[in-house]
Amino acid sequence: MSDLKTKLYDTHISLGGHMVSFGGYLLPTHFSGINHEHEIVRSKVGLFDVSHMGEFIISGNDALSFLQRVTVNDIELLNVGQAQYSAMCYDDGGIIDDLIVYRQEDHYMMVVNASNREKNIKWLEKNCEGNVHLEDISDDMGLIAVQGPRSREVLQMLTDNNLRSVEFYNFINGKINGYEAIISRTGYTGELGYEIYANTNFLVDLWNSILDAGSEYGIEPVGLGCRDTLRMEMKYPLYGNDIDETTNPIESGLGWITRLGKQDFIGKNAIIKKKKKVERRLVCIEMTEKAIPRSGCQIYIDNELVGKVTSGTMSPSLGKGIGIGYVNTPYTEAGIDIHVDIRGKMKKGVIIKPPFYKKGSLMY
Repeated sequence: MSDLKTKLYDTHISLGGHMVSFGGYLLPTHFSGINHEHEIVRSKVGLFDVSHMGEFIISGNDALSFLQRVTVNDIELLNVGQAQYSAMCYDDGGIIDDLIVYRQEDHYMMVVNASNREKNIKWLEKNCEGNVHLEDISDDMGLIAVQGPRSREVLQMLTDNNLRSVEFYNFINGKINGYEAIISRTGYTGELGYEIYANTNFLVDLWNSILDAGSEYGIEPVGLGCRDTLRMEMKYPLYGNDIDETTNPIESGLGWITRLGKQDFIGKNAIIKKKKKVERRLVCIEMTEKAIPRSGCQIYIDNELVGKVTSGTMSPSLGKGIGIGYVNTPYTEAGIDIHVDIRGKMKKGVIIKPPFYKKGSLMY
């Protein structure tokens, strides 16, 4: 099956985007360069096309109890206008996907990873009970992310809504440059930022209007390459790398979104059992030697194999190699020295407390 294109495909080509296949879509890895775009998001503001993400509408009288059963977080904590990071698990506690749930007045919107869209909707349909209506609106919903310390100033020029009043993980139904949109204070970078959900027919105009408005703030289009380095510096997991069906929320550092005290949810018993005996944990590794850990590299302590890297890169902000990976307990504490086997050479590193990058503008 050939890759799909977002509505911004031709725009990316015209801007010099280097296109690759990701999650079933053709998307830009970069326009000018990954390190440069990374720095733009950390210091100014970058504009991402993330329209490949999947969106489902969940409505009906039993939507709340349904979502409470299929997600690990507590949906009852959500007020209208709030978003919640969560996950869905199989009965054995394996992660189906990590996701965000938005609560509107009369329905919920679930945003999922593009590569898991079909798997997720099938799982939801299989477990659907009572008065619940599921609708996959992914093809009609576009998503643009405006991320960086100047993101609020740029977007405020295009809306009458007071963006300063939108707190972290909250959203409003507003307008950007006259187009109806969900303006969400969320992101995947560690910086102040917004994600804008709008009908795909508006997407090109929205993109261009944001680029125009942001020109005085140094805005640039940015791609998946820096999205990956930015999220790694924050230890934000990527599905398919750091979390998947073989990992559970406790070992992968998602215990904070897993509400074991709420009523029964799918995977709860298995997760409780895993929590009693955690055999490994997802940790942050900073290289103390000049080296770049990559996914699949093995981790050693005193010549004993204790784990594996799941994501790795040269951190543009820190100027050193960093990695995220699973390490067997009890070797998961910050300060423990390790070695990473990088193409047959043992390179020194140390486990550190997350995140790698601690100077983000996230809570401004």
